[in-house]
Amino acid sequence: MLKIWQPGDFLAFLEARRSAFYPDIENRVREILNDVRARRDEALYDLTARFDKADLRATGIAVTEAEFAAAQQAVTPEFRDALQLAIDNITEFHKPQVPNSWFMTRPDGTVLGQQVSAVDRVGVYVPGGAAPLFSCLLMTVIPAAVAGVKEIILCTPPGPAGGIDPHMLVAAQACGVSRVFKVGGAQAIGAMAYGTPTIPKVDKIAGAGNHYVTIAKKLVFGPVGIDMLAGPTEVLAVDDGTADLRWIAADLLSQAEHPNGMVILVTTAGEARAQAIGAEMERQTALLDRAETIKKSVAELGAALCVSTYAEAAELVNAIAPEHLELEVADPWGLLPLVKHAGSIFMGKWTPEPIGDYIAGPSNVIPTEGTARYVSPVNVETFIKRSAVVYYSEKAFLEQAPKAVKLAELEQLQAHAGSMLVRLADRTK
Repeated sequence: MLKIWQPGDFLAFLEARRSAFYPDIENRVREILNDVRARRDEALYDLTARFDKADLRATGIAVTEAEFAAAQQAVTPEFRDALQLAIDNITEFHKPQVPNSWFMTRPDGTVLGQQVSAVDRVGVYVPGGAAPLFSCLLMTVIPAAVAGVKEIILCTPPGPAGGIDPHMLVAAQACGVSRVFKVGGAQAIGAMAYGTPTIPKVDKIAGAGNHYVTIAKKLVFGPVGIDMLAGPTEVLAVDDGTADLRWIAADLLSQAEHPNGMVILVTTAGEARAQAIGAEMERQTALLDRAETIKKSVAELGAALCVSTYAEAAELVNAIAPEHLELEVADPWGLLPLVKHAGSIFMGKWTPEPIGDYIAGPSNVIPTEGTARYVSPVNVETFIKRSAVVYYSEKAFLEQAPKAVKLAELEQLQAHAGSMLVRLADRTK
């Protein structure tokens, strides 16, 4: 049953959960990263055998052309059609995000601007394990490709036989992945961060994963960039009693079938409504293959919060800053302006969150655990960097440098001042 919480109690529970440091996991991740940095491919062989039960010494770390060809033969035309629709929609959504370089001039001859360029090489991590999440591949690789990234590599865990799901491989080829490697977990993050004889060092790592992957990304940040620290999934549905409760229950279950998926119902329709949705979730769960995972997620991380008004609902949404937000209310456009902090917002009863996971267009790699307060979903900007461009004419320098010298002297940075003073002195000779 979906537990009914007092809003204040639930926010306190969330705060305690989100401030957890997981020191035991971090120590294990450090050991894995140090092993990969020291032993490189040898570490990947051993760690993959240990965690994924796959023998990469026999199958190789890199996916071969023969494996790609076999994957192309294994998928159905129906999959190809659905895949192409997803690729088209995701590409169309992200193309307008590409920024332009720009320059401005001042009357004194100063030219200032911003030069935009893409990251050279990106490493994408896609979880495997219980399910091949090729949708996450599309939602990360396509924004990088649209941004103009020259080389995109993919790491994803192999199955026990040492192979990758054919749908993952076909999707990788279709959206521009350069190379695919059969490595998962923290060891994959380490391989992309440090480089091995087989896996090249990348400039930036993107993609979601479990606590091990997320902590590994945190620990390698600096020598490489990362997109965000995206942990287990979460969904918050705002309900006012107007949508079919079966639909709301199904939407909540869609995220509970991920391990450690958090599901939150905020309703203005009263406690009886929350209880009815919880009962419907139980009924539907019994019919699903991942029932045990769902039961665990709902028992540990499921919550129903009862409020009186849209304004109170929005206040809770902003405090929680959920990864996925569904506005399953009669007037979602009226509620939208009150929402400030959410990763992706799904409007109205005909827009369940899973349609966004696959084909709507925006990326499904979205900030979790409250980080939507300051982080955006993966997008073209994730793979773009900006360089400031500064040009001073002689006239502009002579007019402004004395003031810059004064500021440098006040900071007691003599050499800073000196680089300008030497020019000023030569010009006045």
